[in-house]
Amino acid sequence: MDLATFWFCVIALLWLGYLFLEGFDFGVGMLLPVLSRTNEERRVLVNTIGPVWDGNEVWLIVAGGATFAAFPGWYASLFSAAYLPLLLVLVALILRGVAFEYRGKVDTDRWRRNWDRAIVFGSWVPALGVGALLATNVVGMPLDAQGNRVGSALAIIRPETALGALAVAGFSLLHGALFLSLKTDGDVRRRAARLAMRIGPVALLPLAALLAVVQLRHGSAPTAVAAGLAALAAVGALVVLASGRAGRAFALLGAALAASVISLFGALYPDVLPSTLNPAYSLTVHGTASSPYTLTVMTWVAAFGTPAVLVYQGWTYWVFRKRIGTNHIPPVHVP
Repeated sequence: MDLATFWFCVIALLWLGYLFLEGFDFGVGMLLPVLSRTNEERRVLVNTIGPVWDGNEVWLIVAGGATFAAFPGWYASLFSAAYLPLLLVLVALILRGVAFEYRGKVDTDRWRRNWDRAIVFGSWVPALGVGALLATNVVGMPLDAQGNRVGSALAIIRPETALGALAVAGFSLLHGALFLSLKTDGDVRRRAARLAMRIGPVALLPLAALLAVVQLRHGSAPTAVAAGLAALAAVGALVVLASGRAGRAFALLGAALAASVISLFGALYPDVLPSTLNPAYSLTVHGTASSPYTLTVMTWVAAFGTPAVLVYQGWTYWVFRKRIGTNHIPPVHVP
């Protein structure tokens, strides 16, 4: 495997890590007004992701940075064409991070309610935006021979884009509910488990539809196998969830996501950004890759840096692995 293909696979892996970790992260924020009844329960939900949400977002930064360094042509065309949606996603992520920090600074219901709304907004918008971006990247956009978008910013909006947005949002909802059923205790845990069983099939339908559309248009035998494995893992997750085994359902849902990412990026290869105007205008892995020297340096840096990051993040999850309930929430203290 040459270095350009290797880094294409690495970027796919980075998106997988981001979608898995930030998936339940977004899901918790999206479900904040649904699963909580009191301020203590809302604090329980926020505290489940409080130690890890910022670390989860690093995967998005690294995915974007790796694309910029390894495939500058891909980065330039995709990020400039989707500039406005990405700006909205960035603003929502910033607002969400500020909300986590500011929510408990003033002891009034109105103050907390406004920041809770910011958390919900900052969870829904990035989930929908990232899903739309990835779907657009896989199915393509109107690019000319120079790799520039043809038409207005709305030119990238297609039915597949909406399907991708709903796919990531639906996955995040179910992933977040399963995470909360594993991470909380008491009434919140029971509500999360019931909600996961109720929304499971519906939440995964957009992802199944997106995989089917991509396979029919761009698929091959290996990517079809990956899509089939994704479907089997998703069905298995719903089956074991119905029997009350949330831990296994969470793991199977992660396997379904991994197979989905393999299927989608496999269908995309050897392109990195297809053109819907003319296949000859599509951006390819080798046509947009950086020089071999740049890719070699990146590989050595990743070889030493990646294990350290993984060990640190794994240690963080291990330290904060215990369940959280309202009995663990101290009284409100405002300086």
